[in-house]
Amino acid sequence: MLVEINFDGLIGPSHNYAGLSLGNLASAKNAGGVSSPRAAALQGLEKMRANIQLGLTQGLFLPHDRPNLRWLASLGTELETATPQLRANALSASATWAANAATVAPAPDTRDGRCHMTVANLMTMPHRSHEWPGTLKQLKLAFAHPSFALHAPVPPPFGDEGAANHMRLCTDHGAAGVEVFVYGVTGGPFPARQHPEASQAVARLNQVRQALFVAQSEAAIAAGAFHNDVVAVANEHVLFCHEQAFAEKDQFYAALKTALPQVEIIEVPASRISLADAIQSYLFNAQLVTLPEGGMALILPTEAQENERVWTWLTEMVAGNGAIRRLIPVDVRQSMANGGGPACLRLRVVCDPAHVDPRFLLNEAKIDVISRHVARNWPAELTPDALDNPNLWADIAQARAVLLTDLHLDDLI
Repeated sequence: MLVEINFDGLIGPSHNYAGLSLGNLASAKNAGGVSSPRAAALQGLEKMRANIQLGLTQGLFLPHDRPNLRWLASLGTELETATPQLRANALSASATWAANAATVAPAPDTRDGRCHMTVANLMTMPHRSHEWPGTLKQLKLAFAHPSFALHAPVPPPFGDEGAANHMRLCTDHGAAGVEVFVYGVTGGPFPARQHPEASQAVARLNQVRQALFVAQSEAAIAAGAFHNDVVAVANEHVLFCHEQAFAEKDQFYAALKTALPQVEIIEVPASRISLADAIQSYLFNAQLVTLPEGGMALILPTEAQENERVWTWLTEMVAGNGAIRRLIPVDVRQSMANGGGPACLRLRVVCDPAHVDPRFLLNEAKIDVISRHVARNWPAELTPDALDNPNLWADIAQARAVLLTDLHLDDLI
């Protein structure tokens, strides 16, 4: 039976605010601040627990090996002698944002009837460009069953940032759907991270039968929507988006309605919620999920609830008795401060859970085990100067290694 599984990244012990992501307004705003890796990981785990309590199937990806000594060696340096900027890049915990791990095409959408995954190259930002080998290693373990087909990343210079720029619409998760690939062109001072050539290559690699390619609007990128999932999210037959999310939106909407006549487009007007409010609150960086009892819920950050304009519009929408029936705020403030909301933290995979390595699937008892480990071994705080401390480097590596051993995932050490 095919179901949607949300695989969340566990926030790693090196979670810090180095401000490495150009165009990510939250990351830039909090650069140099004091982070709380322990609180960050526990917040993420509680979000996963809440999903399980809703009746959703929940998976997990583990933190990558940090600091990344192999990457530094490829640059001809070591951690002790690296520049502060390279050291910060090598310590980044950004692999937690699993929406950038890969682009997934479920079996009903593909020509060979397998679930395809193409790992993202994330080449635009140095701190993310060295993630893909670690990501691919986990994907190969979690999805080793022959019903999956895994692909290496699209080569440079074409930038691909994964599912954060990809949406799937269908009548239900197990039915064939249309896959929407959103790419950037320009956005004032900020780089467009998803190249159209990369999107087209991923669609070919994933053997997607029905694909649409649409440009993100320049206004959205310039306002700080560095990925499409900051201004739009889709689930089954519903597209929930900002009025200014897409370039040439009328043509896109028409093509989408032709491909999927049942589609319901819920567009938030700019006159009610500006791009600035949408990006500050991460209204669209939400998990739009189908509930087991029917209807859909929007799992969004508490920042959306605290923005009066955003919350007023949302409550009016839900009162209208449309497809989205529930609003569920979650506290992921530590991730939000680094530029990633609920949707950034997860990769959606529609598949048979029996075909997934059970070590990557969660229940509440396993969350309890991981939470206790995090509470013991993740740093309570990281100041900017702590990143220069060799004792911290050793502690980070040890904390990850012990967790992997406890979860019987020594293959990842």
